[in-house]
Amino acid sequence: MAVPKAARGITAVVVTYNSDPARLAQLCEAVQPQVEHVVLVDNGSSAEALAALQALVEGSSSALTLLPLGENRGIGAAQNAGIALARERGSRYVLLLDHDSIPEADMVATLRTAIENQPAGSPPVAAAGPRYADARQTTNPSPFVQLEGFKRVRCECRHAGQLIEVEHLIASGSLIPMAVLDAVGDMDERLFIDYVDIEWCLRAAHAGYRMLGVCDARMQHELGDTPIRFMGKHLPDHSPLRHYYLFRNALLLQRMPHIGWRWKVVDAYQTVMKYGFYALVATPRLPRIRMMNRGLWDGLLGRGGAYQPR
Repeated sequence: MAVPKAARGITAVVVTYNSDPARLAQLCEAVQPQVEHVVLVDNGSSAEALAALQALVEGSSSALTLLPLGENRGIGAAQNAGIALARERGSRYVLLLDHDSIPEADMVATLRTAIENQPAGSPPVAAAGPRYADARQTTNPSPFVQLEGFKRVRCECRHAGQLIEVEHLIASGSLIPMAVLDAVGDMDERLFIDYVDIEWCLRAAHAGYRMLGVCDARMQHELGDTPIRFMGKHLPDHSPLRHYYLFRNALLLQRMPHIGWRWKVVDAYQTVMKYGFYALVATPRLPRIRMMNRGLWDGLLGRGGAYQPR
């Protein structure tokens, strides 16, 4: 099957972990026509889930590769393994995807056009990302965020063709030129999960690159577990273990010299607010508080990697 011109040189890296087979098959069906290769990087799924992945690969008529890591090495390490394979194949772009994201039919081509059609002389683009919507929410705020003064401001898409320069992008749906990965470096594996995409974007910004939110590119994406409804809003929920990583990594980023002080001040304030919200509103409370405290302690001590029960 001939590869469409817009898809040439693009490898999609999909990180899986005990994924829903039907949802993953839907993702592969949606993304395969838009890229040249798809790599499923499995982060230590069960034998049953791994067998389902193998069946999906064997039943595919397109360039679909399974790369099992054998253990959960974290989202950063899994993405890096897929990026390394894309680099070996000579890919010009890497498209990062979570196993629960479904891109619309023209998403990848729209992102690529946004990167390649920038005005001459403008600062280079590190990554372009789509608008995403979570079907579990009745309201979906704009995912595009800018830092203005000491506030993070959500930027609404108001017209077709609009591009928004953003503070950071979520990893899923991000299209990244391989040349930028070579210059900026791959994902920070010490973070394991959470803040991996934010840290990379801020590192790229420090090196002089821009992140673009592309309003015409769209994707379905589930953010966190079942959202918490609070005061008319839907807020992402996470397991106690994920709260460990969220709070630990927030402090690890505070220690990084390439991250600007304004971002650190804003994120420190938001971390305090999140602690209060999840400690008082989300359930179960005690396990969350325990893991948030443990994350803060390990962050203060500079501990990275996978959570180590002690």
